[in-house]
Amino acid sequence: MNEIEDLRVSFEPTATRVWKRLPAPDRLAAAQHLFAEPSAETMAGVLAAITRARKMRPQAVRAMDAESQARAVASILDPGEGLAASLLVALHLGERRAVLRTFLDAVGLPHEDGILTDEDPGAPVGRAAAIAGVKALSGFPEGHVATYLNTLFLQDPDRWAVLPELDEAGAGEN
Repeated sequence: MNEIEDLRVSFEPTATRVWKRLPAPDRLAAAQHLFAEPSAETMAGVLAAITRARKMRPQAVRAMDAESQARAVASILDPGEGLAASLLVALHLGERRAVLRTFLDAVGLPHEDGILTDEDPGAPVGRAAAIAGVKALSGFPEGHVATYLNTLFLQDPDRWAVLPELDEAGAGEN
């Protein structure tokens, strides 16, 4: 991807659909990162998803070690919208943090190691800033960039509304 117009992102309407598109190694990496610092709420969703998908008793799922639970979650193609969104965020906060830092630096948003800070105004991002951010990601694999942009959009569609518009209109036009 040398120019922004070379990037084609099929913006999915749900985190579950983005999750289903991920290759198995990416799903496993996301699950492993989710288990690195799990919240109680996320773990409840994980346990429920494994219980449903594997038709196991909740006690048996709780008895599984974290690596086995991560592998089980990674194998579930429809973990539910909330869990899929958490898994996508975990993937980017772990494996792909460099993508976050590069993009947010280029867009000009205040962050600490890829996580937006309190100084961030939360306003919608403009076209020029979004183009600069996407161009800055040209050194990363196209699939990683597409997943990141779709994840951003799903997290806050109002703020990132410009992203699908770039893809539809031919982002190289200024």
